[in-house]
Amino acid sequence: MTESKIVFTDIEFAQLGEGRVAYLKRVKTDELAEKFPDLPPMTPGIEVWGLFGAAGEPIILSDVRAQALAGAREHELETVTLH
Repeated sequence: MTESKIVFTDIEFAQLGEGRVAYLKRVKTDELAEKFPDLPPMTPGIEVWGLFGAAGEPIILSDVRAQALAGAREHELETVTLH
């Protein structure tokens, strides 16, 4: 018996949870500045909690984890944590 697999493009995969799912991840401001040059300037080398949409765009950045999670609830998003 052969299993069939569903294959998604990167864009299709990113759109799966758009508007419903967000991920929480601790990131350095240097990394954020590199990946998202349109963000306002930040002090380099600081770790913050980032709440990111399913496609990877930042929604909320905070030095307090609970504040980032509160933002997810405010936007009615299901959160997952990445390590």
